[in-house]
Amino acid sequence: MKVILNKDLATLGEEGDVKEVAKGYARNFLFPRGIALPYTPRMIKMLEGRRAEIEARKEQKRLDARGLKEKLDAFELNITMPAGANGKLYGAVTNQTVADELAKAGFQIERKRIELAGNGFKSVGKYKAIIKLYENQSAEISVTIIAAEIKVEQSSAKPAPRRGRRDDQQFRKESQEAPAAETTTEKAEETAE
Repeated sequence: MKVILNKDLATLGEEGDVKEVAKGYARNFLFPRGIALPYTPRMIKMLEGRRAEIEARKEQKRLDARGLKEKLDAFELNITMPAGANGKLYGAVTNQTVADELAKAGFQIERKRIELAGNGFKSVGKYKAIIKLYENQSAEISVTIIAAEIKVEQSSAKPAPRRGRRDDQQFRKESQEAPAAETTTEKAEETAE
């Protein structure tokens, strides 16, 4: 079934595009949400009337993508992650991690648009990440992963020696005898008074 996209949809296309989709997908998802319109002569005329407006929006998106590309190409991202002595990370730097760090720096980029080699970085070092912008434009940023220092507290006290089964039996025996001895001395003191 042919439809005319009324809004941009990343998986399908952009506003004004004519696409072939399954009938159920169009009826149950695209039409109720206003994402697409049926491909009819009336809708084609309406699309032609909006063509200039749609092209102006696409040109603005291209200009915004060029500006963002220049900023991102000059940007270097430093990420501090906990790592072992050999430089291997306790986890991985994924596209979500990069998206979060870019958001802290003021760039709002979806994680789906960020491509990392091998689905993530797993050790300390310098890497490149590709960010898909608009149409065929993409930016390449430098990502440096730095190992975070892990502070280990060392206690000066020695751990208590481990007691065996015999020590436990001896301890129980002594603790049972001690109260009996105390009560005997208390009775002797009471009778002396």
